[in-house]
Amino acid sequence: MLCSESFEGKTLSLGGGENGIWKKYSIFQEQCSMSLDKILSVLRYLLDLSVRRNLAEGILLSGGLDTSIIASIASKYTSLKAFTVAFKEAPAPDIGYASIVARNLGLKHFVYYFGERELYESIHQTIDILKTFDPMEVRNSAAIYIALRRAREEGVSTVLTGDGADEIFAGYSFFFNLDKIRLKLELERIQEAMFFSSIPLARNLSMEARLPYLDPDLRSFAAEIPPEYKVREERGAIWGKWILRKAYEETLPEEIVWRIKTPIEFGTGTTILPELFNRKISDEEFEKKKKEYLERDRVTIQNKEQLFYYEIYRNIIGVPRPPKEGRACPYCNSAIGERATYCRTCGASIQEGIK
Repeated sequence: MLCSESFEGKTLSLGGGENGIWKKYSIFQEQCSMSLDKILSVLRYLLDLSVRRNLAEGILLSGGLDTSIIASIASKYTSLKAFTVAFKEAPAPDIGYASIVARNLGLKHFVYYFGERELYESIHQTIDILKTFDPMEVRNSAAIYIALRRAREEGVSTVLTGDGADEIFAGYSFFFNLDKIRLKLELERIQEAMFFSSIPLARNLSMEARLPYLDPDLRSFAAEIPPEYKVREERGAIWGKWILRKAYEETLPEEIVWRIKTPIEFGTGTTILPELFNRKISDEEFEKKKKEYLERDRVTIQNKEQLFYYEIYRNIIGVPRPPKEGRACPYCNSAIGERATYCRTCGASIQEGIK
């Protein structure tokens, strides 16, 4: 195994060329004293390589750290169309941040505002494609579906997304208070179960979603990065994906690099949906139907938003049935994995027994 002092050039002196260049970082670690600067250098190289392997015509640009990094790399190699969507009826911070990135990189930026009617149509499509009535999944994925459809209208058939960065670099806040051993175990667990709706949603539109963060070489390297470089304190706060932020703090604007993790529903404004359904569905109707579906279908409905989604699910897909073998969700009877901590069908937390 060879060790190179620099990893930013055209080749990477690790032995084996570009195919499988990072088979086992732990072996390399034994032979090379890898400083933080070298980790950052290799990380930038592997991300650059992964993006080049996955170049696309467009990108779903939120203006968050993950998509902004991908956009900054891809724009060096191709003319990229960026797409950002937002709900007309709610604040949508993604628009402002994505506009900063697009201007900074000189991207052709398509900003699209969707209304309530289009959102409801997208919700129906999302539930049908993903086979779920999990409120968080539907809120997030309905916006993704609208963005993909908008990209297709502009003649785009392949799109880049930032999916996977949170799962391999510890971006979620529930990672922040874990010790090093527990963090490593939780990252392994979540990576076993990770699912990205952009893939089936794009496929439904005869498109292809490309996810550079899931490149095997990058994932192998990321798995061996010390946990203290993934979750770390800086500027008086705890940050997930710290190593990614440091790798690109000289490339992207400061407000993008140090932007707090923002779920899609908050960035696009669909987080207002629970409030909308609370207004549309009366308490009396909710309590009546909640009791009815529990008795008839053995499905526990948690709130009015989920009731709306479940009725669509029930009409299109049917009542969830327990599997013949394996674990079943205690809230909706759907099959769940042996190590699953939540139900992908209804969104219920399995470990704690609560939403």
